[in-house]
Amino acid sequence: MSRVALVTGGTRGIGEAISIQLKEAGCTVAASYAGNDERATAFTERTGIPHYKWDVGDFAACEKGIAVVEKDLGPIEIVVNNAGITRDGTLHRMEQESWQAVLDTNLGGCFNTCRCVIEGMRARKFGRIVNIGSINGQAGQYGQVNYAAAKSGIHGFTKALAQEGAGVGITVNAIAPGYVDTDMVRAVPEAVLEKIIAGIPVGRLGTADDIARGVCFLVSDDAGFITGSTLSINGGQHMY
Repeated sequence: MSRVALVTGGTRGIGEAISIQLKEAGCTVAASYAGNDERATAFTERTGIPHYKWDVGDFAACEKGIAVVEKDLGPIEIVVNNAGITRDGTLHRMEQESWQAVLDTNLGGCFNTCRCVIEGMRARKFGRIVNIGSINGQAGQYGQVNYAAAKSGIHGFTKALAQEGAGVGITVNAIAPGYVDTDMVRAVPEAVLEKIIAGIPVGRLGTADDIARGVCFLVSDDAGFITGSTLSINGGQHMY
């Protein structure tokens, strides 16, 4: 029987690539999303992967949504916390709402989702959790104090939860993508994008599939001795 995997923010961009590659690896995949019904429906029609709508920043919504997934597909054994938003701006101009929204979705969503599945994973003595961080959570980024704080928090969350899960068969790791060729990155002004690419040693943006391959490895049996780690997939842009 295939393992059930939940990918939050799993119907577009990096999340879509993760969902598809996990399905190709033999998992039964559920993709959650928050907003774009048309894109989610098209994703399911194209891939055959079911979509489920809820706000990962809302704990009660996570509880309800995850219960529906487990009723439909079975106990969730793999979680990829990919859902995230941006509300960029320098701190002296940032509204508190923009700070809170990013923290609630990007970091709070990791807590909410993991909290709703962790007891079942502990009972079954197996789990794979991969949290999607960011190069900007490692190095910081001008105009992204909220996003950088949330993504940096994900890396710390990963290390702490990995220690809790290690003795009961649960691995918890993070991936820190660099700049990936998604709609969000392509919306950056061309001159700025050229400077970004010039700063990437391999000379190109990443692809969503680059990130998805890392996820598939970390949730595989081959990665059973890897936990509490952050895998940087950034073309050499930031190393530490």
